[in-house]
Amino acid sequence: MALTKAYLASSSFTVQFHDHLHVLPSPPSNAFFPLHRSLSLSTHKSVLYASTYDANAVDSASLKSSDNPDTVPMPMVLIIQDSDSEATIVQLSFGDRLGALIDTMNALKDLGLDVSKGTVSTEGSVKKTKFFITQSNTGRKVEDPDMLERIRLTIIHNLLKYHPESSEKLAMGEVFGIKAPEKKHNVDIVTRIQVKEDGPKKSLLYIETADRPGLLVEIIKVIADVNIDVESAEIETEGLIAKDKFHVSYGGAALNSSMSQVLVNCLRYYLRMPETDIDSY
Repeated sequence: MALTKAYLASSSFTVQFHDHLHVLPSPPSNAFFPLHRSLSLSTHKSVLYASTYDANAVDSASLKSSDNPDTVPMPMVLIIQDSDSEATIVQLSFGDRLGALIDTMNALKDLGLDVSKGTVSTEGSVKKTKFFITQSNTGRKVEDPDMLERIRLTIIHNLLKYHPESSEKLAMGEVFGIKAPEKKHNVDIVTRIQVKEDGPKKSLLYIETADRPGLLVEIIKVIADVNIDVESAEIETEGLIAKDKFHVSYGGAALNSSMSQVLVNCLRYYLRMPETDIDSY
């Protein structure tokens, strides 16, 4: 996959969802199950029911963490491009508060995408939901950076809509939430950029910075402007922080020290990242 080659591509999407209801038994942590327009899931003795008017919500008994009911958990959205050859994987978690996420699936459908299957697993008190997403018209994974960013922002928007308490943990909560984050954008969050060798044919670019809408597209554009190819990506939003990994190459090989410096300088300049916040590579 080359995300940089897909940067200027435009796509037209349609989507088809199944119209029938499957009620599923409690799946093991690594089980796959088909996702339909309506479903109910059973995990760890607490049955989570999705309704047509608020399918992202769970019953009131599940809304509070057993460890600390007043603590808002960390919302996390992870987009993975290189672990499945056929689909883009999206993983999201918000403590134990997420339901069956039917509204999120419908929002992805409105983007022209097909959610083909998914998994639910738990780690301690955190429930992680993983979607496998393809383009409905081609059946292939999403490679367009603009669409990947739209997927990320759509998921965060739905999280703010159905779990407004998450606003204090998300950068978009500054504008759209009921409570703004205490940390200030580009003030309290340090930016880090690293370029490391990852074999003879590719390098690993890691960027950690304050999240903001459009950030992924801006990063991909800067990389493309210096003729560096993005082979794969892992896009993570952890609360207010974007933690993005890109496997990159230049002329079919890993970046040398000079090309790495050019890339870091361009990212710092065009993304307005202070030089003092850039890690050595």
